[in-house]
Amino acid sequence: MYSRIVVGIDGSELANKALRHALKLAKESEARVFVVTATEPSLIIAPGAEMMAVNTGEIIAELEAAKTKSAAATLDEAEELAKTTGQTIEKIHVPSSLAADAIISTAQAQGASLIVMGSHGRRGLGRLLLGSQASEVLARSDIPVLVVK
Repeated sequence: MYSRIVVGIDGSELANKALRHALKLAKESEARVFVVTATEPSLIIAPGAEMMAVNTGEIIAELEAAKTKSAAATLDEAEELAKTTGQTIEKIHVPSSLAADAIISTAQAQGASLIVMGSHGRRGLGRLLLGSQASEVLARSDIPVLVVK
């Protein structure tokens, strides 16, 4: 039924629950699983910044490095979860992107037959997969979406 499943994750327990469900579906249908996580673009907002000179390039580079490290850890956790079921996944990090955009573009690029994601996730730096992102994927995707609660 499904040959290529894209799973959006953010490291939250609900995202892991969605991944476990996707892995079960993949095992039953012998589908490939692509696990994607996204990190938002780094922005620096400093009131009164017009009065001072700051090298924001270095700060943003450090933020991006920290988010990349966090995304890698999230994807590594997903890989370990898949290994416990005897399955493999393909890990994808989409930097500087909203979760919905990353999930939809990954699903299209991979020729996915199903998108699986949690209904909401953990908030904070480098963690995306919020209820609004799930709603956005549901509204914009022309690929079937399974939302796990």
